[in-house]
Amino acid sequence: MSDVDVSLVPRPVVALIARLRERGFRAWIVGGCVRDLLRGGVVKDWDVATSAHPDEVKKSFRRVIPTGIEHGTVTVHMPEADGGGAYEVTTLRGETTYSDGRRPDAVIFVDDIVADLARRDFTVNAIALDPTAPDDQQLIDPFDGRGDLRRRLLRAVGKAEERFSEDGLRALRAARFVASLEFELDPSTAAAIRPALATYRKVSAERVRDEWVKALAAPRPSRAFEVMREHGLLEVSAPELLPQHGCEQNKWHRYDVWGHAMACVDAARGDVMLRLSALLHDVGKPKTRAFSEKTNDWTFYDHERVGAEMVEPMLARLRFSNDERTRIAHLVRHHLVCYEPSWSDAAVRRWVQRIGRDRLDDMYALNEADIRGKDVDKEADLTAQNELRARVSAILARGEALSVRDLAIGGTDLMSRLAMTPGPRLGMLLERLMEEVIEEPGKNDAALLLERAREILPTLPETKPRKDKGEKKAENKDPSS
Repeated sequence: MSDVDVSLVPRPVVALIARLRERGFRAWIVGGCVRDLLRGGVVKDWDVATSAHPDEVKKSFRRVIPTGIEHGTVTVHMPEADGGGAYEVTTLRGETTYSDGRRPDAVIFVDDIVADLARRDFTVNAIALDPTAPDDQQLIDPFDGRGDLRRRLLRAVGKAEERFSEDGLRALRAARFVASLEFELDPSTAAAIRPALATYRKVSAERVRDEWVKALAAPRPSRAFEVMREHGLLEVSAPELLPQHGCEQNKWHRYDVWGHAMACVDAARGDVMLRLSALLHDVGKPKTRAFSEKTNDWTFYDHERVGAEMVEPMLARLRFSNDERTRIAHLVRHHLVCYEPSWSDAAVRRWVQRIGRDRLDDMYALNEADIRGKDVDKEADLTAQNELRARVSAILARGEALSVRDLAIGGTDLMSRLAMTPGPRLGMLLERLMEEVIEEPGKNDAALLLERAREILPTLPETKPRKDKGEKKAENKDPSS
C-alpha cells in the first residue's frame, strides 16, 4: 500500500500523467514535490518525469513550450477543463559525465525510472509517484528515501563522492537541506564534501547566492552555515566569515565571534536580507581585535565600520544586488547601538538621523537579534531597546525634523534670499541649520532659520573640508557623547 495521500496531488497533474499513460507512456511526479508530500509539507512546484521523449510530449498536449529542450524538459500548459496550470515535464535521463561540474556533457534518454532516480542528488529526492497506478505500484523508492525521511537523514544517492563530483552545487544543497528540512547529514555523505571542493569551485556565484537565500529562509540557518564551515564550502565562497583561531569575544560573552553570529542569525526575525545582515554584522571583529591593558580584556574598536567595508565586496562577489548590498552594509555599519537612559532627546534624534527613518525597523530587528544572540544581560538590553523605541516613536509622533528635507526652509529659498548658487557651501549651510534644529526642534521656523543662515554663511569655507580618520570613527559613537 502507498503511504502517501494521492488526493493531495492537484487535478491537472493527475490529468497530465493520465494523458501520457493513455498515449502509451509512463509518467511520475518526482523530486522535492514527492518528498514534501510524504512529509506532509506544502508543495510549491510539481515536476513530472516521463518515458515519453520531448517531441512525443508535444504531440500529446495542445500547448507545450520547449523551456529546456536541450535537457529533455518542456513546459505543458494544461487546459482549463483539467484545472489549468503550467508544469515542467522532463524525459527520463541516464548517467553521463559532467566535465564542467555543473551540467551533464550529454543527455541520454532512458525508459527506466530507477535509472533516472539513480542520477539524483539525495535519497529523499529520489522517490517517484504515479497517482494513477494501483496503490501498491504508486511509489517507486529504490534508495530507501522514505526510510531516510523517517530517520530525518540526508544521504546521497549511491556514492556521495560521485554525486558531488558530477555537480558542484550538490554539496551546497546538502548544507541547505540540513537547515531547511531540519535533517542530520549522513556521515559518509558529509565526508565526501571536502574531497569535491574542486568541483564546487566551478559553481557560479549566482547559484551559490540562490542557495544561501534558501538556507537563510530555514528555521535555523546556522545549521547550513555550520556545514559550510566544517566541510570547506565557506573557504571557497566566503572566507571572510571563517572563524579565526583564538577569536573569542570578551569576558561579557560566552560565545566566540562565530558562535555569536550563528546565534544571531537564528534569532533574527525578518526577511532573508535582514537575516544575512545578522550573519555578517560582526564580520569585522577578527580584523579589529586587540587587547586592552586598561580594561584587561579584548576590544573590537571600529569593527562595525571595518565590517561594512568587508561585506560590500563580498556580497558583490556573490552577486547580490546593489540595493541588497547597500541595505546590508548600512545595517552592519550602524548595528552597534549604545543606548543609555541618559541620552538627551537630541541624542536620540541624532541616532535616528544616522540610521534613517526608513531603516528603523531593520535596525530594531537586527539589534534584538544581536541581543538574543548573547548569553548575558539579555533582559536589561531588551528593556533598553524598548525604551529607545518608545522615545523614537514619541519624536516621530511630534513630527520633529530629522533630515534636511524636514527643515522649514530649503535650498531654493536660501539661494534666492542669500544670493547663493548650488554647491558645497549650500550643503554645508543646510547641514549647520540641521544640527541646530536637531539640538532644538523649536528653531525649525523659516524666519528663524533664515536669520541664522545669514549669521552662519560668512563663517563657511568655499569647499567642504575632508574628514580625517578620527572624525569618521567618531561618527558611529554614542550620539549622547
